[in-house]
Amino acid sequence: MIPKFNRTDIAAEQGFIIVAVLWILAALAALATIFSIYLSNTAQALAVSDTAVEAEGLVSASVELTAYQLLLSKPNERASEGSFRFRLGHGDAVVSFVSEGGRIDLNGASKQFLANLLSVLGADQEQADQYAERIVAWRSAPKADSADNEPSLYRAAGLAYSPRQAPFAHAKELALVLGMPPALVERALPFVTVFTGASKVDVLVAAPEVIAALPGMTPSGVDEFLKERSTLAKDQAAIAAALGPAQKEAGTEKSNIFRVLTTITFASGRRMVSEVVIRLGGKENPYQVLSWQDDVTAVDRGPRRVTGG
Repeated sequence: MIPKFNRTDIAAEQGFIIVAVLWILAALAALATIFSIYLSNTAQALAVSDTAVEAEGLVSASVELTAYQLLLSKPNERASEGSFRFRLGHGDAVVSFVSEGGRIDLNGASKQFLANLLSVLGADQEQADQYAERIVAWRSAPKADSADNEPSLYRAAGLAYSPRQAPFAHAKELALVLGMPPALVERALPFVTVFTGASKVDVLVAAPEVIAALPGMTPSGVDEFLKERSTLAKDQAAIAAALGPAQKEAGTEKSNIFRVLTTITFASGRRMVSEVVIRLGGKENPYQVLSWQDDVTAVDRGPRRVTGG
């Protein structure tokens, strides 16, 4: 016997089918939306990746060009600083380089030189002296013939680490030194290094803050020296006369270490800044990368009034 369906049954069945179809269409729409978002995110990720790869290539090119330019000159005739620009692919690169010899080396500078820098950067003299003492203690090996109290100071301060008691491995390690205020560390980083190992700085390229920190320098001496610096060239006698009592920790020896700052602007408007420290070598190994940092903030080197140490 063939079952009979009334109109109500048929309408209910048709309604069920329509609801099912609508659910399927909704699910397909959701899947299409998810897939669209996935494609968009993937495209953005690939674009970012491509930009990062291109940026790395541009920074590498800037380092290569800097090293090539510097190695064209004899060591005693190399420029201590300079700049150039070039365009490659979708990026425009502005490159500046400066000798690392103009920075105060955390592993080589005297306690007084370090204290003076911290004082110039805002610490009062008593605090600056204490910070400098801790910096020197951080880099100094423990003495075998006496009690070593430096690690106990860190334990007493509740720190979970002890001083390195060996040379600084990185300038940012300064933030680990007992008592150093973070803001003071940030102000000091543009003027210090760990790569030269020198006790002196190249006064012909050093920043005004570094000149002011020279032991024996006076406020008037800073102003006078900066006015005369461009005319002093390599005349040791003239430099010594211009510095007066501050000449002890001043030098003019050429460094083979340079800091290369590359600012890249892409057609999309994106801007990236990288800083690479290199040591120049010979024909077989033109240079060695000592440090590479991306997404750095360029330091304003504009005129500032500073006082002497």
